[in-house]
This record gives sequence, structure tokens and C-alpha cells, in this order.
Amino acid sequence: MSFLEKATVEGCPQFYKINPRARAYTFKDYGFQATPSGNLQLVRPLDISPQAKQSPKLKITVAKDLKTLKMSLTTANGLKTINIFKSDDQKDKQEQFYYIMEDLMSFDCLEKA
Repeated sequence: MSFLEKATVEGCPQFYKINPRARAYTFKDYGFQATPSGNLQLVRPLDISPQAKQSPKLKITVAKDLKTLKMSLTTANGLKTINIFKSDDQKDKQEQFYYIMEDLMSFDCLEKA
């Protein structure tokens, strides 16, 4: 998957882009880790219960120039992309996804595209 100006996860109608006021230290303060290639990456489970080992994971990677990003929702082991928006039985995971995205916007990391 390549880096894009605006990105979303599979099935989500809302697109997001990097906030022009975003700085690398802001992403790091939020929990993003530097990858070996210099990009910043956040991996968060979508279950709020710490016992949930099979929780889908939200993965957001921001390019080192802070201009482009890529996003995906994967299985717990990270091998397969999933769509939590195709059925209503995933409502709690959808709410957690939107909560994380709203939190990133409150930190001026991302904004709606």
C-alpha cells in the first residue's frame, strides 16, 4: 500500500489527511513509533478490554515528510486487512475507531479530508 494525501480504512466513508500544523514530536507524544525507514507508525487494538488478544488493529503510518499517510485495519496478527463497517455487529469497534480518529484530530495530528 502506498502513501496517499488522504486515506481511510476499508469500508469507512470518512477520509483523513495530515493536519498542516502537525509536527513529528506531536505524533511521537501520541504514541507513534519511528520505523527503520524513518516513517512514524501507530498500531492500536480496537478492543478496549486488555484481555482481548484477537482484537483487530488499527495501523496508521505517516511518511517522514509529514505530508502523506496510509491506514489499515488488520486481524490481530496483522496479516489480513478487514472491514469492520460491513455489518452492525461490529458497532463497538467502529466507535473505538472513530474515538481514536477524533483523538488524533484533537492533537492536531490529522484532520478530515
